[in-house]
Amino acid sequence: MSGYGHGDEERTFAALPPARGAAFTRTWWGRAWLKALEDTALDGQQLKAGRRHARAGAVGAVSVRPGRITAVVKDRDGTSYRSDVLVREFSEEEWERLLDLAVDSAGHIAALLEREMPPHLVEDAAAAGLDLLPGIGDLDPECGCEAWDHCGHTAALCYQVARLIDEDPFVLLLMRGRGERTLLDQLQTRSASRAARGGPLTDDTPGEEPSGTAGGMPGVSADEAYAAEFLLPPLPAPPVAADAPGRSPSLDTETDPEPGIDPAALEFLASDAAARAHRMLLDALGSEPSAPPLTAAQDAVRLAVGSPAPWIAARLATGSGRTRAELDLATRAWRCGGAAALAVLEEEWTPDEEALVRAGARLAEAWEDDERPVLRRAGGRWTAVGAEAQLRLGEDGRWWPYLKSGARWTPAGPADRDPATALATALAAGATGAAG
Repeated sequence: MSGYGHGDEERTFAALPPARGAAFTRTWWGRAWLKALEDTALDGQQLKAGRRHARAGAVGAVSVRPGRITAVVKDRDGTSYRSDVLVREFSEEEWERLLDLAVDSAGHIAALLEREMPPHLVEDAAAAGLDLLPGIGDLDPECGCEAWDHCGHTAALCYQVARLIDEDPFVLLLMRGRGERTLLDQLQTRSASRAARGGPLTDDTPGEEPSGTAGGMPGVSADEAYAAEFLLPPLPAPPVAADAPGRSPSLDTETDPEPGIDPAALEFLASDAAARAHRMLLDALGSEPSAPPLTAAQDAVRLAVGSPAPWIAARLATGSGRTRAELDLATRAWRCGGAAALAVLEEEWTPDEEALVRAGARLAEAWEDDERPVLRRAGGRWTAVGAEAQLRLGEDGRWWPYLKSGARWTPAGPADRDPATALATALAAGATGAAG
């Protein structure tokens, strides 16, 4: 039942479907609206006619603006009449008082944002001389049928509006003179001004313990917190990321460190924290694509790549369940391609049939017939016969070059989409002894 706008100070709602056999309202504020109609109308028969019109779907699109609601209502014979109902608008001074009351409690704003009319706001407004809901004589009819009192057409309009108010109490506030966007902007400004003066939002419902408190501990309920967040001043512009992370301070001083504290290790960890914070900022600002979180074993390798001290690498090897030689091999892989390269080194992956078909096609087109090497496959690894070189297929379809160094297969360089280029990288590394 959403409205489509003609600006903040007017909303138009499409004609509602018939409401046969259903109550027109389900909320206390919707019932208060209908009570004002029933207390105002002098002719009960006209009210009955209005209910019948509304139930039958005879009320067209409803326009709501400050001080007035309007719709075209059809009689059973098809005759159409423009019907209006006038509602008294609040003065500027009355709106100032109502805004002060609303911003006094975050709970009031939270309720409105949930499309509910907070009863304590209505009670507080009444105590301040403001009748937020209409009373006897507040719904003044005007109809093209020229009836001097509420007729079946204006009554039908009021019954239909009760359904709109049921769903959204901001409809009633618009009749009183302020649209939803305007109201919320004014409440936000007023709340920000009060916060700047040191006046917090409260929930001072009489006779009730403040929401979210238990055993004397302060706190707020979720709806109040949401309202308070909504009413805070706008956030500042996002920070601009530096081109590179900052450098950690030097901890090499003349003062001897406490026993068990190594300044070099602290500098290393501080530098790493700065680098990670820089990457997280770039990720948050959308400057770099998000990467999946690293496991502890992967993070140990990442740290070891930048380790300035052999004893730090030794501790990382022990902590990640690797030997020192295995960690050295893992750091070599990491330098070639990060976590993806590490997975190719340490994880066995057997391609499925579809992946093997794609791999076979890439291998077939990578070399001319007279240049194609003989490759022997085992799982996702193709070893060149007669050469200490190997291709490993990653799950992303890239080929990783490997070179045999002693009894170990060692990463020889970054991955490539072309298997011929990857194999050439491995052979070149063998020729120069780069992987030794």
